[in-house]
Amino acid sequence: MPGGRLTQQERRQIALGLADGLTYAEIGRRLDRPTSTVTREVMRNGGPTGYRADLAHRATEARTQRRGQAAPRGPQPPPQEHGRDAEAVRAYEETFTTVLIQAGTPKMMARVLVCLYTTDAGSLTASELVRRLQVSPASVSKAIAFLEGQGLVRRERDEGRRERYVVDDDVWYQSMIASVRATTLLVETAREGVTVLGPDTPAASRLENIARFVDFVNESITRAAEQAREILHTRVEAPPGRVTVGGPDAVGGPNVVGGPDSVGGSPATGAP
Repeated sequence: MPGGRLTQQERRQIALGLADGLTYAEIGRRLDRPTSTVTREVMRNGGPTGYRADLAHRATEARTQRRGQAAPRGPQPPPQEHGRDAEAVRAYEETFTTVLIQAGTPKMMARVLVCLYTTDAGSLTASELVRRLQVSPASVSKAIAFLEGQGLVRRERDEGRRERYVVDDDVWYQSMIASVRATTLLVETAREGVTVLGPDTPAASRLENIARFVDFVNESITRAAEQAREILHTRVEAPPGRVTVGGPDAVGGPNVVGGPDSVGGSPATGAP
């Protein structure tokens, strides 16, 4: 039933839905389950191309049994603020972490990043991360070093001189720009191949087209990121999908992102 654990039959329906090319949202509606439940189930059990209902069911039973046998380690996570449902928050964090892992973020780094994202303050100390994630200080330190190197977190000192790890509102903008810088090397390397292989050869033509394509995409991403950057700093209350930003020159037209005049002519979707 909705809210309880997925049954084996529901998992088979998920597998059939994936085979039919249905979206997670459509599968969720057919099962009367939240989209996040379907997303988490698929992502942690092989992804959309590797999901197998029977294997997923056995793996879930095994995880449940291990959790039941494991004794609590150290202090338990603090209670949720604002009256949030602790189980719903935990499930969401697990879904978010899984999505980041599928996108290529190492597991521990994804867990730390999600922990910071879902904290109202947007910052935690090393000891707070250790307590919340129930991992070793060394694991947190290694994850922070990686994330800091990617420009996804920064360090600062609070009034008690404790070092805090912070996710800025600008983190997605910085991530997009870093991605552009990384792929700029691909453009340069492709064009180097044009010279080596000869400008009038089919191979050189292929490489030049790759360079032109990536160059165009990079310019588009940079322009869109600059125009939409203010969205990341918006504090006004607005319905989901309709965030008021900028002026008449903002992305997609007058003052609204996520409306019918958004990029591509359809409502904008979530963020990386």
